[in-house]
Amino acid sequence: QVQLVESGGGLVQAGGSLRLSCAVSGGTSSNYLMGWFRQAPGKEREFVGAVSKSSLTYYLDSVKGRFTISRDNAKNTMYLQMNSLKPEDTAAYYCAAAPSPVAIARPRLPGTYDYWGQGTQVTVSS
Repeated sequence: QVQLVESGGGLVQAGGSLRLSCAVSGGTSSNYLMGWFRQAPGKEREFVGAVSKSSLTYYLDSVKGRFTISRDNAKNTMYLQMNSLKPEDTAAYYCAAAPSPVAIARPRLPGTYDYWGQGTQVTVSS
């Protein structure tokens, strides 16, 4: 069974940085489309970014230039480097994995992903 575990969340002031990690077990992350989503209280889960098996990246427009997704296949881990954080980035952040080879067609949709982590909270104070 594939399991995803996020870490690295916390409280940071506006303009600060955090790096989230998503460790994959029970599977090989390099075989998956990997994604990051976030959900703020009272809002729907929102796509943040994704990285394909060939390391193509996709981002939500509002995080482009501030967030960077990367993957370390040797460590079976994906990262989300978040810089210039804003209060509106406050949310629970979730990583997700999609083994299907056709997942790349819809990297921004939550339904594309089969496996999810438990989430890590990011709070940005103004």
